[in-house]
Amino acid sequence: MSTFSVPEELSTYYKSQVETILKFADVGVSATEQWFDLYAKSAKAATAEAMKQTRALAAAKDVQELTTLQTSFSQANGEKVSGFARAVYGWATETHGELSKLFEEQIAETNKTMSAAIDKASKSAPSGSEFAFNAVKQAVSAANQAYDALSKASKQVVDMTEATVSASAAAATPTAARKKVA
Repeated sequence: MSTFSVPEELSTYYKSQVETILKFADVGVSATEQWFDLYAKSAKAATAEAMKQTRALAAAKDVQELTTLQTSFSQANGEKVSGFARAVYGWATETHGELSKLFEEQIAETNKTMSAAIDKASKSAPSGSEFAFNAVKQAVSAANQAYDALSKASKQVVDMTEATVSASAAAATPTAARKKVA
């Protein structure tokens, strides 16, 4: 019975793929943990604030005090919701950045491995097959260019989203709060 040996390049490539999958899993688990932490802390703070506000409203002596409390609570709650939205956006941006970095590293490693494999195969290929290897190299180059275009478009979307979130947060901040800062 003969044994099948796996070429060293292929073995190394598969090992790097396993490492990459583990890195992606680690980022995913970390991001999930951060999300749950953010959500749990926010829910706990919101519950405590709701109880405090309910007690204050129940203790109001007259309609004027009730109206004043409702107005101040409404502004404070709007600021807290805006803060939560900024925190979620920050979490999402950080997670996206980590995943994008891993993905870019994976693309670079795959390109390097494929290029080495194509070069090695072309050296032992029969004469006249250069055309086929050039076609493969061109296909890899086209795929890289498409990935670069997609990556640039993704970064533009992230930048536009960030600008929109910043503008929305500024617009949502109550006028009284902006005057205090100024």
